[in-house]
Amino acid sequence: MKRSDFFYDLPQELIAQHPAEPRDSSRLMVLDKESGEIKNTVFRDITEFFRPGDCLILNDTKVLPARMYGTRTDTGATVEFLLLNQKSQTSWEVITGPGKKAKKGNRFTFGDGSLKAEITEVLPDGNRIAEFEFEGNFFNVIDKIGEMPLPHYITEKLEDKDRYQTVYARENGSAAAPTAGLHFTPALLDKIRDMGVETGFVTLHVGLGTFRPVKADNIEDHHMHSEHYYLPEETAEIINRTKARGGRVFAVGTTCTRTLETVASLRGEIVADEGWTSIFIYPGYEFKCIDCLITNFHLPESTLIMLVCAFAGYDSTMNAYKTAVKEKYRFFSFGDAMLIV
Repeated sequence: MKRSDFFYDLPQELIAQHPAEPRDSSRLMVLDKESGEIKNTVFRDITEFFRPGDCLILNDTKVLPARMYGTRTDTGATVEFLLLNQKSQTSWEVITGPGKKAKKGNRFTFGDGSLKAEITEVLPDGNRIAEFEFEGNFFNVIDKIGEMPLPHYITEKLEDKDRYQTVYARENGSAAAPTAGLHFTPALLDKIRDMGVETGFVTLHVGLGTFRPVKADNIEDHHMHSEHYYLPEETAEIINRTKARGGRVFAVGTTCTRTLETVASLRGEIVADEGWTSIFIYPGYEFKCIDCLITNFHLPESTLIMLVCAFAGYDSTMNAYKTAVKEKYRFFSFGDAMLIV
């Protein structure tokens, strides 16, 4: 298939600039992947679509306030650091801007001086390896001086950092939020559990590659980014129990989907597993684990809309997106949600 097959017209005013308040007041489009039928409701009423014996799997990754502004110690120049991947207790792969101000050996200080860094390596792709100096816990330090790395299409300032976190976020490591989970509240999760639906967690640390555009005209030529995942034994058992009793596996988001489908593809079953995934799911892929998908509305020509098309069917998905534009749904990270059953 061609990249252009996944294009749709989106008015700029439909790109959500702030999250819904309260979280579960977002709109929810429900798409039947067999018939293509569409229903419009609100997210808090998602409980109507669960059955006792189902399970709900969520990604518990926590977004780092990964954007920091530092000063080069010898020149006083301001440089932006964006944390990508932790390499050791004290070193990270980072994006710097402008890069020419962050050469090997250059040193930087951040905030009140509680964090310092030295560039130890310049990678072939232009990213840097930075060695940090700090006292105490690194994540506590950056929580005070860092900013949330919001996607480029969100231009308004986020007043409350926690609104770019899910209410169940606990494992530090993401450069972007698993946004399908932003709609859940503790009370809504409790209500779902009270219905006889088990909940389990996986961890996939979302990289900035999730926003990388597909440049290849033929989508099969696209090189997918790699992200670290962890599927614990407890979650594997929940999924296998669900399947054994005829229940359905609801995956919250494309990141959760990529984790479950990676393990199912590599291992031939759902078992506890950890590793790196670069799975690229597009139409023609046969799903091996998930039965239902909760997701947001994604960018045109992105790998994320391609995954949704693979799950719900190309024609049904593109018709749903056309309907969402017509009905003025809110799009992207802070936008409304879609449930595919």
